[in-house]
Amino acid sequence: MSAPKKVVLAYSGGLDTSIILKWLQTEYGCEVVTFTADLGQGEELEPARQKAELLGIKPENIYIEDIREEFVRDFVFPMFRANAQYEGLYLLGTSIARPLISKRLVEIAEATGADAVAHGATGKGNDQVRFELAAYALNPDIKVIAPWREWDLTSRTKLLEFAEQNQIPIAKDKRGEAPFSVDANLLHTSSEGKVLEDPADMAPDYVYQRTVHPEDAPNEPEFIEIGFEKGDAVSINGEAMSPATLLTKLNEYGGKHGIGRLDLVEGRFVGMKSRGIYETPGGTILLEAHRGIESITMDRGAMHLKDQLMPQYAELIYNGFWYSPEREMLQAAIDKSQEHVTGTVRVKLYKGLASTVGRWSDHSLYSEAHVTFEEDAGAYDQTDAAGFIQLNALRLKLLAARDKRLSK
Repeated sequence: MSAPKKVVLAYSGGLDTSIILKWLQTEYGCEVVTFTADLGQGEELEPARQKAELLGIKPENIYIEDIREEFVRDFVFPMFRANAQYEGLYLLGTSIARPLISKRLVEIAEATGADAVAHGATGKGNDQVRFELAAYALNPDIKVIAPWREWDLTSRTKLLEFAEQNQIPIAKDKRGEAPFSVDANLLHTSSEGKVLEDPADMAPDYVYQRTVHPEDAPNEPEFIEIGFEKGDAVSINGEAMSPATLLTKLNEYGGKHGIGRLDLVEGRFVGMKSRGIYETPGGTILLEAHRGIESITMDRGAMHLKDQLMPQYAELIYNGFWYSPEREMLQAAIDKSQEHVTGTVRVKLYKGLASTVGRWSDHSLYSEAHVTFEEDAGAYDQTDAAGFIQLNALRLKLLAARDKRLSK
């Protein structure tokens, strides 16, 4: 790959990406543009601007953007229409953020005339795949630089030495080994590495950042009502909210009641297994409520088919194929299934659990007249079931008769 002339770097303002920034300048002699995204990670972003300026980045080459609404509206909500869970448990909080970051990297590269983008993902993880597949899907001619796969800064000591040699400020808490690494956005926090690497050891309480311990949560349950329109949550307790505002509020409810903790050993796309501690308080409530409203508004056949598609859809997101034709095809089917997923769900929040306790909708398929144990006024003729059972039993009878005959 020829040396890039101008690179857009996904920049957090932390030590690692600051080192990458300086490394790009010294290794390639290129101009660097920084992009820092507010995805709801809960950190002040202005220090990133100051750090970039300190490292010689021109003010016009520093991009800091609040993209929380786009993140939830165009990425999180479409994913939740599918009830997507990787390996049956993980709500894909890190995975779903990467295609949006890559999208903005590519767009900024086009706007600034940059010929490359760069990220800080390591060569062992999934994020390198997600960033790069998304970038190439959006611009097949873009160059992608992954310093962790190229440089010789292979230890914490070498990284700190490089920082000192290049006058990169090092916070006091960065002198020692961090106890674990954290990725966060509005949907979740993900903690991995160091004290969490042995899956036999219970995670220390200090790892959890967004949720109280369920045992310390309030002793009284709290009930909330979530309104849906075509599969997307639009209100809490009757108050209409924007997507990011709604998820923020659900995070507050979930954090207060210790909801959404997950200790998972997962199969990475690159081949190894890793152990992560995830907190998805608002997303866990949202998933429960969405399944609650689907239960009365979706046809059985459509719901069962969607549940069969979900693992493949979740795996595509986990593996970085958000911008693939197969994900878009599945999304079209999922979105079609949500046309009548409109109504309200009442959820009970208590000691780490979110439980649907009520649901109602003008689009409901639930018919009390058909399921009542009382007099149904002729809504359902129970004698019809006899023929239904006989027809479905026919092949089973023929199989049993054959087996009986052959066993003699």
